[in-house]
Amino acid sequence: MTHDHRTYPPLDTLKPIAQDIWIVDGPIIEFGMPWPKMGFPTRMTVVRLSDGTLFIHSPTPLSAGLKSEIEAEGAPAYVIGPNRIHYWWVPEWHTAYPEAKVYLAPRIREQAGKRITFPTNEITNPSGFPWDAEIATLPISGDFMTEIVFFHRRSRTLILTDLIENFEPEKLSNPLMRLVTRLGGVQAPDGQMPRDMRLTYRRNKTDLRNAVETMISWNPERIVIAHGRWFPADGANELRRAFRWLL
Repeated sequence: MTHDHRTYPPLDTLKPIAQDIWIVDGPIIEFGMPWPKMGFPTRMTVVRLSDGTLFIHSPTPLSAGLKSEIEAEGAPAYVIGPNRIHYWWVPEWHTAYPEAKVYLAPRIREQAGKRITFPTNEITNPSGFPWDAEIATLPISGDFMTEIVFFHRRSRTLILTDLIENFEPEKLSNPLMRLVTRLGGVQAPDGQMPRDMRLTYRRNKTDLRNAVETMISWNPERIVIAHGRWFPADGANELRRAFRWLL
């Protein structure tokens, strides 16, 4: 089976990164202006909570093989859409696991339109969730979107979505995309918050800085991101590096 060279195979399978936490690398989604569209590799994070249930962050497609793997590890209890552009496969998981509660970042419902018509919960506060004892929740609001950041305390894993992107140039065969990612500040090994996204935090710069300082104070060991190479070690220093323009 051939894979798109921009992805992180094997796809649609649980990959353990610490005790009770896995990532799943998914397919490419094309996103951006009508032209040029940019191909984004996708990534989900799965956390098993102490009661054995699963916390599903930024779901990727639920293949039959992945469904079997998931159910061998626990029952999905919470399905999370962490920002307004990360919701596409939430309905698929809701259909498969109707008993799981869906939690969405602000503005997902308006963005998704008829794609999400079932009951959901909106994440606007940093606490008051069933997972509070094990996973910290940190909403970070900008003009365009709010991203919900999570920190799994036991494994010291910080779970981001788009706050840092880290595209590897060798996975980008298109020279234009290599240039775009470099100019956009999202090229590995120095992936950061995309420059266009930074502009949407201009009015909330103090809040963003406070949030980054909170994340650093958690002293994460690893940082999972949705797009590009994630950071398996030295997480706090990776935050200092990626947000040096802000700090």
